[in-house]
Amino acid sequence: MNHTEKIDVRALIDQQGMSATQWLIIALCFGIVAADGIDVAIMGFLAPEIIADWGITKAAFGLIMGAAPFGLVFGALFAGPMSDRIGRKTVLVTAVAIFGVLTLITAFSSNPTQMAILRFLTGIGLGAAMPNTTTLIAEFVPEKRKSFLITVMFLGFAIGSAGVGFIAAYLTPLYGWHTVLMFGGILPLVLLPLLIIFLPESVRFMLLKGKAQDKIRRTLNRISQQPLSPQAEFFCTEPVQSKKPLGVLFTPSYVKTTLALWLTYFMGLLVIYLITSWLPTMMKDAGLSIKQAANITALFQTGGIIGALSTGWLMDRFKPTKIIAIGYALGAACIVVLGMGGVLSSGLGVCVFAAGVCMNGAQTGLNAFAPTCYPTAARATGVSWMQGMGRFGSILGSSIGGALVGMGWGFTGIITCLAIPALAAGAAVLMGKRIGDNDNNSAMASTPPVASKS
Repeated sequence: MNHTEKIDVRALIDQQGMSATQWLIIALCFGIVAADGIDVAIMGFLAPEIIADWGITKAAFGLIMGAAPFGLVFGALFAGPMSDRIGRKTVLVTAVAIFGVLTLITAFSSNPTQMAILRFLTGIGLGAAMPNTTTLIAEFVPEKRKSFLITVMFLGFAIGSAGVGFIAAYLTPLYGWHTVLMFGGILPLVLLPLLIIFLPESVRFMLLKGKAQDKIRRTLNRISQQPLSPQAEFFCTEPVQSKKPLGVLFTPSYVKTTLALWLTYFMGLLVIYLITSWLPTMMKDAGLSIKQAANITALFQTGGIIGALSTGWLMDRFKPTKIIAIGYALGAACIVVLGMGGVLSSGLGVCVFAAGVCMNGAQTGLNAFAPTCYPTAARATGVSWMQGMGRFGSILGSSIGGALVGMGWGFTGIITCLAIPALAAGAAVLMGKRIGDNDNNSAMASTPPVASKS
């Protein structure tokens, strides 16, 4: 009698520990997100030098600052549905190549218009990369460790964003702002061949697209703790309401969560981008040196490292929406203290660090939460459209900061007002029903990983 093993891929992953291949996937995605973080934050640290070098106004530089976030919108909105059609790996590799090459070219910009165009195109690559790293890891790691492991990956963004501040503080006075952009472009290009060779395609995506069982088996053998039978057949049971990924987001079961995620991400990015983009300039205007301004701003992203780890750990143990909402609320409180204390406060660095812990921790937690809200057929689309629509908050934060500084708004007024969108982000995430429970329940109700069938 012939026996065929029926293996539920999701249950198989959930019921075993982490393999070396799974840790390698996290490490590679960590590298992508770190390079992404460098390129996203880089202009904020270079703003004072470029403004002085080209003799332009802060408001004019705001257009350059907002160009990359605008490109991020297009990249995210396009890449999610594309990833759900052609694969996570293909889109990821292409995105890294795009933002690496264009950041390198940006180092040789000769005028603001040229730089703005290049930053917009760079943003398309940046916007395509991050949601796909989140989706890929969500589909390769055990459910019970998913939030923490995704936040571990997102530490790359905080480390990259903070690290480029210290790099800018060192390189800019010695070699000029061009060299910082060159560094930001070369790093992802070095990472590119490693992604091509070692990064696997999502098994759940391959099942959904009907890829050959042998190909799925080879990938699963890389992460399974024991070899899988050549006769095994693989499946993954998940709800699918629409053949079009974007259509799933607006079905009655998912629309409330979709809108709540968009609003929360928008408000969070508005706060984070305004602080990251304009805090160095505001501190320099108040009398601090460029080096001091860069180092203190870097503390905001450094705090995000602790915030991300804490938030991810708590999300795997308590209700994720409550943990994220509390993070935004505490972030609002820290921002008020920061604004009222002023630039010359002795506790400036502590306040910036604390605000980074709370705001970046909550925002990273939201990135870890979003993949649980959608099925495989629309997961990349759901995550990327959340990030894409939310990126309008980063555009507003990057651009309005220059306008407010140009209008004469002081440090206290600008920073204190950011407590309002921070609180709104916390309220919005509580408003959305956790549709991710549907996906989790489907896993719990699925068949055991291996069952014999004659």
